[in-house]
Amino acid sequence: MPAHYRAWKIAFKEVANIDVDDRTIYLLEGMRGSELVKTIFEQKGFSNHSVVERVNSKKNEIFKTIPNIDSYDGTKELIASLECYKAVVSGSAKEDVEAIIDRSFGKKSFDTIITADDIDKGKPDPSSFIIASRKMNIKPSQAIVVENAPLGVQAANNAGIKCIVVLNNSPLVISDFESLISEDGIFKETRSTKNVLQSWCKYAGAKNMYGKGRV
Repeated sequence: MPAHYRAWKIAFKEVANIDVDDRTIYLLEGMRGSELVKTIFEQKGFSNHSVVERVNSKKNEIFKTIPNIDSYDGTKELIASLECYKAVVSGSAKEDVEAIIDRSFGKKSFDTIITADDIDKGKPDPSSFIIASRKMNIKPSQAIVVENAPLGVQAANNAGIKCIVVLNNSPLVISDFESLISEDGIFKETRSTKNVLQSWCKYAGAKNMYGKGRV
C-alpha cells in the first residue's frame, strides 16, 4: 500500500492537479482503480470525469516503476506455516499482483489468486471473496479473511465470511473500523495473527474429509 499510495499521489497531481493524502487512499483500498478515481473526484468536487482513465493509467504506469515492493516482516514464514488452502483477493491488476506474489512468496504458495481482471465490482462488493471461495470449493463458514481496509472488511461481512484486520504501517486506526469488526479482531502486524490463523486452519481442516484446512 505505501507504493500504491505513492503512485496515486503522483498520478492525481500530474493529471488532475489534485492533492491526496494517505488516509484517503487507504480508506478506499479494495476499490477498482477507476472507481477510486471517480470517488476522489466527487470528494474533491472535480467535475472533469473525462480524465478518470488517464489518472488510473498513469497510476498503473508509475506503480510498475517503484522498486523493492516486498512482504511485511514475518509474512513469508506465516504463509509457509499455514497448512490450509490459501487465496489472494486483490483489487489491483492481475499483472501487478502476480508479479509481486511470485517475487515475495512464489505463486505456488496460493491455491487461488483473484484480481481486478477477474471481477466486475470492487470491494465492498463481496463478489471477489465469493469467487475465491467457490474456486477453492469451500463454504463461507470455512474461510477467514485477513484485511487491512474498511471496504475489505465490509466485503467480507457481505460475503458472510469471518474477518480479522492487520494494520502494519497503515495510517488507519482502530476507530476507522468501528461497527465493522470487534476491536479484538484487529492486530498491529501480520505476524501477530499467527496463532489465530494456525488455529483456524486446524478448525477448518477438522470440518472436511481431506484433513487440510481451508482459509
